[in-house]
Amino acid sequence: MAGPISSAKVDYSAAMNLAPVAAGDWLVVAPVLISLVGGAVCLMTRKNTQAQPKLAMIFLALLVAANLGLLVRVLDKGVITMVMGGWLPPFGIAFTADALGATLSLVASIVAFCAGLYGAVTVDGTGRRYGYYPFLVLLMAGVCGAFLTGDIFNLYVWFEVLLIASFGLIILGNDRPQLDGAVKYGVLNLIGTNLFLIGTGMIYGVFGTLNMADIAAKISELDNAASGTLLTIGVLYFLAFAMKAAAFPVNFWLPASYHTPNIVVSAVFAGLLTKVGVYALIRIFVLIMPESRDYMADLIAVVAIATMITGVLGALAQTEVRRVFGYLVIAGIGSMLAGLAVGSNLAISGAIFYAVHSILVMTALYMAAGVMHRMGGSYDMRELGGLYGANPAFAGVFLILAFAVSGLPPFSGFWPKVMLVDAAMSDGRGWLAFAILLSGFLTTLAVGRVWIYAFWRGGPEGTPDGTAVAASGGTISIGSSALWLPIGILTAMIVYFGLQPEVMFDLSARGALGVIEPLGYVRSVFGDAP
Repeated sequence: MAGPISSAKVDYSAAMNLAPVAAGDWLVVAPVLISLVGGAVCLMTRKNTQAQPKLAMIFLALLVAANLGLLVRVLDKGVITMVMGGWLPPFGIAFTADALGATLSLVASIVAFCAGLYGAVTVDGTGRRYGYYPFLVLLMAGVCGAFLTGDIFNLYVWFEVLLIASFGLIILGNDRPQLDGAVKYGVLNLIGTNLFLIGTGMIYGVFGTLNMADIAAKISELDNAASGTLLTIGVLYFLAFAMKAAAFPVNFWLPASYHTPNIVVSAVFAGLLTKVGVYALIRIFVLIMPESRDYMADLIAVVAIATMITGVLGALAQTEVRRVFGYLVIAGIGSMLAGLAVGSNLAISGAIFYAVHSILVMTALYMAAGVMHRMGGSYDMRELGGLYGANPAFAGVFLILAFAVSGLPPFSGFWPKVMLVDAAMSDGRGWLAFAILLSGFLTTLAVGRVWIYAFWRGGPEGTPDGTAVAASGGTISIGSSALWLPIGILTAMIVYFGLQPEVMFDLSARGALGVIEPLGYVRSVFGDAP
């Protein structure tokens, strides 16, 4: 029979961090905590459809503030790590915030805040009652968790959290097209998730750990016998995240599903979900598996070109505005993959800058499509027309967004395109640089078609004098700040990053350096011990 527990002190110093956590370091987990608590509160109050938007906006504003504080602290102190339960890594589950993760988490929270405002007008009482705001806030728990986790298995967990929330959002409304789109969206993402899990199991078998910093430190010590296994893991990860990022040839689910839900849900999906996949590719292939990236660079470049070109050609073939924008999301993913294919500091910086730009501009374009629908009564370009005459200010905003998504100056899309083209030329990949420029040119044609059909011509097809501007009689009341403010916030950021790109140059350069040279990341987790 066991005796009484000894009163002697147990030395936990070899397994646990006994020092108190600095107050500022709690910001690493604050975005996830705020989102989980906010989602629970919104869920409990979902039947109060009037109070729910106000409660959600409070939590989304807190989320923006927490992410802003986290980014400021990361820029001041460097990479920050907090390990759950005080257990020392790799035993404890680590949250690690570097410039890359903190930047994307902040931009994502701004988009979610704008979606909360926009949804106050576009989501009716039924949509609120069935979970728009709870799903939106819980989605941000998954997105922020994925950007800030330092553990590969928990990257998988946060992907699952955001996928569960996104399944709820995509079927909100229960229309037949939504259910059809949800099936396509769900099946491909579940396949990608299973591939991700298989690769994670294999990487644990090789390294005996799932901590990203631990793997990054150990991978250089492996002998050549493990190189084939690592390449297999790399292929599994690339296929899994390519599905989630909607890269060619596993991108057909996106244009088949993103046009089906409420337009604000489409805006959130277009802005955020595919970028989490791109982030995972950068984190895995640059931080912890750089040799696999080097070996697969040509394959990634081919996939990038195919993704860009099929995306813009698909956009040119569409007459439905939401489908046009869905294909433009795909084309943008190709540009980010081009940066991953080159792999230099400039290329990864360009990919990060482009990811931030794409989050902002694609969200804003889908929100603008919602306003176009409210003005003209349709998403079909053939049934739209005369919107410039109905509201010149909105037409000007849309033109800014069209220039930005095409990569034209002086807006945010111009600078990352320049960085990516420069990086590709410096790496001797002129054909990749040409594909980036060709994609931008064809994107200009695609959004130019939308502008000509919906704004420039006098009215929809069949109006002989161009006076029938909109289905509602030629004008619509869109004076609500809940519609104008989110589009205005996103457009202002797009203009600012175009005219003053130094901020994003610095953030993207720090983010790229943090994954290319992981010493700071590893030391944040393990200290200065060798």
